[in-house]
Amino acid sequence: MDEEPLIVPEEHAEEAGPGEAANALGAADEMTDPAMRPTTETVCCQFEYSATVDRLSACCHGGAKMAVLAYSLGKREINQYFSIKNAKLLSFTAVVLLIAFHSASRYYGGGDTCEWLLSSGRFLGENVWQPYGCMMHKYKSTEAKFCLSHKSVAFIGDSRIRQLFYSYVKIIYPDYRNEGIKHENIPFEDRASSLNVNFFWYTEVNNSLKEHLQAYIEMSAKPDVIIMGAATWSIKLHSGSSETVLHYKANITAIAPLLETLAVDTEVYWVLQDPVSEELLSESHKMITNEQIDMYNEAAVSALNSSKKNAKARIRFLKASRQAAMETVARSDDGLHVPEGTGDVGAMVMMNAVCNKVLRPIDGSCCQALPATSGLQKLTAIAFLACAAGFLALHVLGYRRQRKSRPPAPVDVECGEEKKKPGSAVAAALNSRGPLLALCKMGLIMAYFYLCDRADVFMKEQKFYTHSTFFIPLIYMFVLGIFYSENSKETKFLNREQTDEWKGWMQLVILIYHISGASAFLPVYMHVRVLVAAYLFQTGYGHFSFFWLKGDFGLYRVCQVLFRLNFLVVVLCLVMDRPYQFYYFVPLVTFWFVVVYATMALWPQIQQKKANASGIWNLGILMKLLGLLVFICVFAYSQVFFESVFSVWPISKLFELKGDIHEWWFRWKLDRFAVIHGMVFAFMYLALQKCQLLSEGKGEPLFSTRVSNFLIFVSVVSFMTYSIWASSCKNKTECNKMHPYISVVQILAFVLIRNIPGYARSLYSSFFAWFGRISLELFICQYHIWLAADTKGILVLVPGNPSLNIIVSTFIFVCVAHEISQITNDLAQVAIPKENGPLLKRMLAMGVFLAVVLLLSRDH
Repeated sequence: MDEEPLIVPEEHAEEAGPGEAANALGAADEMTDPAMRPTTETVCCQFEYSATVDRLSACCHGGAKMAVLAYSLGKREINQYFSIKNAKLLSFTAVVLLIAFHSASRYYGGGDTCEWLLSSGRFLGENVWQPYGCMMHKYKSTEAKFCLSHKSVAFIGDSRIRQLFYSYVKIIYPDYRNEGIKHENIPFEDRASSLNVNFFWYTEVNNSLKEHLQAYIEMSAKPDVIIMGAATWSIKLHSGSSETVLHYKANITAIAPLLETLAVDTEVYWVLQDPVSEELLSESHKMITNEQIDMYNEAAVSALNSSKKNAKARIRFLKASRQAAMETVARSDDGLHVPEGTGDVGAMVMMNAVCNKVLRPIDGSCCQALPATSGLQKLTAIAFLACAAGFLALHVLGYRRQRKSRPPAPVDVECGEEKKKPGSAVAAALNSRGPLLALCKMGLIMAYFYLCDRADVFMKEQKFYTHSTFFIPLIYMFVLGIFYSENSKETKFLNREQTDEWKGWMQLVILIYHISGASAFLPVYMHVRVLVAAYLFQTGYGHFSFFWLKGDFGLYRVCQVLFRLNFLVVVLCLVMDRPYQFYYFVPLVTFWFVVVYATMALWPQIQQKKANASGIWNLGILMKLLGLLVFICVFAYSQVFFESVFSVWPISKLFELKGDIHEWWFRWKLDRFAVIHGMVFAFMYLALQKCQLLSEGKGEPLFSTRVSNFLIFVSVVSFMTYSIWASSCKNKTECNKMHPYISVVQILAFVLIRNIPGYARSLYSSFFAWFGRISLELFICQYHIWLAADTKGILVLVPGNPSLNIIVSTFIFVCVAHEISQITNDLAQVAIPKENGPLLKRMLAMGVFLAVVLLLSRDH
């Protein structure tokens, strides 16, 4: 529950702030027609021109005018060459090339993630190991015991293997102490789990070791895992003699057939020798040099590899611990044994190698086979293929009808283009092809989602938080946002451009928060919780304003909101085989929209016109809000009642995660008052606006100068006070208990600071607003094509260069999110007709579809 939701817009023209609700809503029908929506390029040109005129008119001398003109033209030049259309073409090309590159790399270079885990990696931080190309799960005691239950693990070797044994046992039993007698065998048994982990003291590869392995072969109950290695004693006892290396290789060659025989039914690992710190070695160990160790490692690899005959009888090499030791051996106590943290890395690598295929942790992609494809996933793939076939058929049919049904059109002499429009038959074909084309695009995008997070094509890495990985991108983002500041078309309180800006920068902050793993840093976590509450605040504010001002409680708008919110999530649930609650913020926002709608639509339906006619209706709306507050409190303070309501099928299928309703309870309760705070604030603002107590003209402060200065002072103090409190939090559980009651303080402080000064309302960041308009898609898409392993890790498209990888994956991620936004908007116009008759039929069909999906997934 550490990972926090992102800021999600409902993507409606209807959600404009109340100050501009009438204009935005009056144009809603026009904007839903794709033919009447201005293109991105048109909007950019008009916007840049008006912004330039405004800025030049405000300048007082020629130099300033030239600077502003250069600034605007520079951005226009950027927008001309880096249009979203060109960006999408570039991202599509990049995806095709990356898929080809990674597929070829796995085919020719080896795609065994178990080999990656055991062979190489790097330190992300203090004792935090990152295997090459895959994610390593950090096993807890309960997980290790479950995995190794009724199993036997044997460690065979010298003091270095004994150190690895101690680290391994401490994963299973953290309180274990290193109390074994030196140069003797050490047993460990957990009777509750019926597991045994034993260390056997063998300093050299000799006949004694050979006899021990032969005894294993003759036993009926062989060890399930054997981890062994030895070399330093051979170097020490024979003073680094070159002849000893040959004897060492001959002895390993002699035991290789025994190891191969054991490897048929037992996992066998040979641990390569770690380097030493020659300066720290005692006199009795001075003959053990890194040159000698390299020779012995080469001999072991050569002998064991050359005797390999059977693919099933595979002896694996643990090389990762050696690579980790290269970076840390200088901190060794005696120069021979690695620091304890490095030993823990080797033990955790071994635990992942043994247990990942058993427990299949989502954040342990190493040594894990692909999950089996579910029936719903197969049906979804068939549906997308059927859409592609239908589109191709209509395309061919439309092309043939076009050729047969109309003569050659006259050509415009000046521009060389045909004047006559296609005939009705061709137009019908084109209209039918539109939704199918959108679905075909969606199918291609979903294939990319599947390849990124369900197929074994791209690499994955785990997150690691440092202050620089969070705050440096954050600063860079805000600098870009300021650079793209523009004059706002409206200066009303919380106007549409400002709310888009607000959603945009909050979404970007939380994206950075997620990819940097900043949930590990409590002050950042608490501030992000405020951003989540701020979006729910906007949800209550926007929907209340719409219903209060317009009084439109029709099914059309409700279906539009629900479709735009849930379309992508429903498709992903089918394609990625995840429950609806997995994308928890969409269920949360959907729930609160339904609650706000029910509050306003139930009798008596009250709107501003009615309240203006009779003040008693203002009391009526306050009573409704009070009733909503009681409803929230009843659910919040009775977990048993809450769970009994949401545990009833089919509601439980929407809100359960892994068969449990607790996650939904936690998410809902954490920001339970944010929506009603937004509704009350909207009512207060609209009342003040109606009484003409606000000054919303361009450049004018919202209140009188004295009142404005006082409110800004109080807001700044409140904002800082909350930040100081959040930064002093020591316990996440206790701070989460306080959060629902005090998060509104910082939200209101920000809203007042942003809106009271007239100059602040007159400006907005087009950069942030652009992202705000697609933040729903950014929220959902980041689960699988920017992050990885269901947000637990990071997707790696460009191996070996983390910075370049982030740039490339972010570019593709944003382009995909924008395209999905357009597809959703286009399909919404087809799926949600305005007429009640067709709309009810579509709702019935959708209900049947969802019921079938829930029934098919009931026992999944």
